[in-house]
Amino acid sequence: MPPAPRPAYDRLGVGYRGERRPEPRWQAAVDAALEGCATVANVGAGAGSYEPAGTVVAVEPSPVMLAQRPPGAAPAVRGVAEALPLPDGAVDAALVVLSVHHWTDQAAGLAELRRISRRQVVFTFDPHVHDPFWLIDEYLPEITEVPHSTRLPSPEQLAEALGGGEVRVLPVPHDCADGVLWAGWRRPERYLAPAVLAAASATADLLPAVRAAGVERLRADLASGAWHRRHADLLARDEIDGGYRLVVAGERGR
Repeated sequence: MPPAPRPAYDRLGVGYRGERRPEPRWQAAVDAALEGCATVANVGAGAGSYEPAGTVVAVEPSPVMLAQRPPGAAPAVRGVAEALPLPDGAVDAALVVLSVHHWTDQAAGLAELRRISRRQVVFTFDPHVHDPFWLIDEYLPEITEVPHSTRLPSPEQLAEALGGGEVRVLPVPHDCADGVLWAGWRRPERYLAPAVLAAASATADLLPAVRAAGVERLRADLASGAWHRRHADLLARDEIDGGYRLVVAGERGR
């Protein structure tokens, strides 16, 4: 029997591919981290964002996400990180993009990455940097009550669990193409769009009434100019640290 999908992605997965496009600067960082790896397993592959040409298999629990994979994408199987349907040493590298916080057993998932690959590239976020964000602080503080961030190890802890590696900062550009939570840090109007909020698990997991109330407060502050007065300093910045990190471990990751 195939594993049960993570419930969040059967909800927010609809239309996910349209909002969660690869950010070119992050794609370049992922590609550089995978340099020299001819075969890659994309674990928690979703709709295939950041998936390199060398991917030989994608593993994803949600059929909603699998259905959005583009034509010509690597073969995909339903499965979970904690019990990967691959033999030992199956690939040169295992890639994980923003899914560790959805795993039910992170230690088991990280051990599985090491089992199947000689290099591990994990795109994650540091909750201590990610969560102090104006959207959360001022409009949707309930996000911090969703358990994803609270149970996510720091990038340094992830690197240690993978046997040692390097942690690279991925700044969020002001025109970020990927609809991650921080994508609108200088474009607050983004968060008024239901599709934007539905494509980020932190906001998609909120109760609809809670999400709607926060959006209405933001709408009012944009109309009055209050948001721009409070955050005028952001408007002159080209990029910001939203806590997004790339952990590169295993061979060449030490």
